[in-house]
Amino acid sequence: MKDDERHEPYVLDDPERLKALAHPMRRRMLTLLNLHGPATSTTLGELLGAKTGTTSYHLRQLEKYGFIEEIPERSSGRERWWRRARILRDMRAPHPDELAPGDRAVLEEFHRVGYEEDLALVERFPAAYRADPDWAWGSRGLVRMTKDELKAFQDEYVALLLRHGHQADDAPPDARPLYVRLFTLPADDG
Repeated sequence: MKDDERHEPYVLDDPERLKALAHPMRRRMLTLLNLHGPATSTTLGELLGAKTGTTSYHLRQLEKYGFIEEIPERSSGRERWWRRARILRDMRAPHPDELAPGDRAVLEEFHRVGYEEDLALVERFPAAYRADPDWAWGSRGLVRMTKDELKAFQDEYVALLLRHGHQADDAPPDARPLYVRLFTLPADDG
């Protein structure tokens, strides 16, 4: 087991850090840095169809809250290179009760933006499956669990992802980045 897999989950209970991740462009920038590696604000602006000033602002916000870092050895003059910070891989949203009532709207926005991304991925699934069913997999189910069992399942699920997944710099040559999503909700509609 790798060292970063033996930690407790990191809960994003700082409303400002949560707010930094609740912005769609910042989330997309983090995804691009994860997928393609280091980039400049100009590179990211081209990929996102945004102005360099806009991407620079959002990069500074991500840096401020520790999600990315500058690569000093690659940066020169006005050109700054950025990479995803080496942070804990098990980041979780806080329980609403862990936030002040006035900060709960930030949590709701964080979830809204995330699930908007997830819906876009769900829409891409059929085409990805047709293109290469060995790389596209889905599972659906209906089970009964207690809250404690669901918590234990969540912890084991994240541990399984950490055990089998790789960071970009330690991945085997034939590894591909994969979007993996899991969510649960009560089946009270039936």
